[in-house]
Amino acid sequence: RHNILTGRRQVREHAGFQCEANGILCRVTRDSRIFRDPSMSDQTAIKKESQRPAGAHSGTSPALDETVSVEPTVGWHCTHSFYRFNRERLAELTETELSAGISAFKEVLNDGSSTSPVRLQKWIVPGHKADFAVMALDPSPHAVDGVHQRLLASPLGVAIESTYSFVGLTEVSEYLPTAEQFAKKLVKQGEDPESASYKARVQGYATREPAMQKARLEPDFPPWPCACFYPMNKKRKVGENWFTLPFSERSRLMAEHGASGMKFGGRVSQLITVSVGLDDWEWGVTLWARRPEFLKEIVYTMRFDEASARYAEFGPFYTGYVATADEILTHCQLAS
Repeated sequence: RHNILTGRRQVREHAGFQCEANGILCRVTRDSRIFRDPSMSDQTAIKKESQRPAGAHSGTSPALDETVSVEPTVGWHCTHSFYRFNRERLAELTETELSAGISAFKEVLNDGSSTSPVRLQKWIVPGHKADFAVMALDPSPHAVDGVHQRLLASPLGVAIESTYSFVGLTEVSEYLPTAEQFAKKLVKQGEDPESASYKARVQGYATREPAMQKARLEPDFPPWPCACFYPMNKKRKVGENWFTLPFSERSRLMAEHGASGMKFGGRVSQLITVSVGLDDWEWGVTLWARRPEFLKEIVYTMRFDEASARYAEFGPFYTGYVATADEILTHCQLAS
């Protein structure tokens, strides 16, 4: 279905760029099998049908993967899409067209349908920026973008306007320590490597590490009603250039930043998606909270961390309240 001339790499802060898939031109056949160019090799790389599991930490060096695919080796595509209803165009619809549009709207946003991405969440968005939002995650970018396309192609699509969107990938931050790095950190803090306490802490971290990675690469939505999304960059200004800092200093700053966030455990949940090379901003931050004031409190508190106060730049903020398609239609006065 697609001619692919470029390889895909997992995005990190200092990612390299490669113009071809390891120097090999590729073509994709209709049955989704992916072949190397015959002039280069007669071997084939077959796209796996099963979903790839959560994978390697960013601090590791995985074996060279010559598979060509629009799906990342680990993690999922993620898109935040914001929309408003055009009231003038809604008024032009006949009663039959509106009824058909409402039915199609519900079907498109049905997270249990066969065409739905792996994760699909809807928000009611207050204020003038949008009426509603859709957050979608899936290994396939086509499954994610398919929600957007089906919305616009539906009978109600003529009255739906896109106001903002942001695309990215889920990732494991390079600042999340591996079990080995965690062990070295404990030693630097004065822990005795032979002590029972040290061994228990290292073992406990190693046991939790796969779950921590999976939660970042293949996240579940928390069962909380309040949400917030905003994009962000790290500065490149003279005297405030994040990318010229040594890794040890960046790690220290992010550890401080993470410690501030951990104080909100049980009240706020966070997902960071990376968009370096994919969108206008470098990262997307999604927050969910038990109550709306917790969103305000965590953002305010973390603004004082040096990683944020000195090195961060922020884009527009979008607030949302998790809702069903029916609740969106009712709230926006399209249905009773």
